[in-house]
Amino acid sequence: MPISFRGCAFGYRRGAPIFEDFTFDLPPGRTVLLGPNGAGKSTLLGLAASLLRPDGGTVSYAGLDPARRRDRAEFRRRVGWMPQQVRPMPGLTVREQISYSGWLKGLSRREAWHRSLEAMTAVNLGALAGRRCSQLSGGQLRRVGLASALVHDAEVILLDEPTAGLDPRQRETFREIVTRVGERRHVIVSTHQTEDLTALYRSVVVLDGARVRFAGATRDFLATAGPVGEASVERAYARLVTGEV
Repeated sequence: MPISFRGCAFGYRRGAPIFEDFTFDLPPGRTVLLGPNGAGKSTLLGLAASLLRPDGGTVSYAGLDPARRRDRAEFRRRVGWMPQQVRPMPGLTVREQISYSGWLKGLSRREAWHRSLEAMTAVNLGALAGRRCSQLSGGQLRRVGLASALVHDAEVILLDEPTAGLDPRQRETFREIVTRVGERRHVIVSTHQTEDLTALYRSVVVLDGARVRFAGATRDFLATAGPVGEASVERAYARLVTGEV
């Protein structure tokens, strides 16, 4: 299993707890994490990426617990993270920003620079290597974010709402890239948009109110609402989240 949660509790300061005694294993392969806004998807991925630290319980991958100092660097090397907002670093080119991300993950400067080229090629950014990140479109900047998650050769890639704000053509391009990236890695993609559920995902997890409402194969998710198709996705999702038929 890519990432395991055991008895996790988490809440933001001055707010009600979001997760309490949460135990779950993220599925292997390509997984889509569905749920409405406020369901806890971003918080769950933040915990999975060790960006957030649980108030109780553990998060682990391959026996590595980022709460332990000796495990933290290796955990973060193996788990890549792309947040909802990918921001250009002032003055840096595409390759420089991606290389810098690799250096932050523990690569040497030389290795980070070398691997940045491989990461850019994987997401179709090679032609823009020398362009300032501040000059990129939204779709191009999302690809910089994905390349930054790939540059240190992570085994698990966590993508938080990666297609939000993209137009239909950009969304399709991004899905194609995720398909290629997921051929040899575990990929978990969070979204509240059911149209992002396509044949490229092996598993579906539906989160609502910080609770797992469904976890299983994509075909089993679709089967809860009849024949496979866009309408079936909508019906299955509505039934699980709102109880509507």
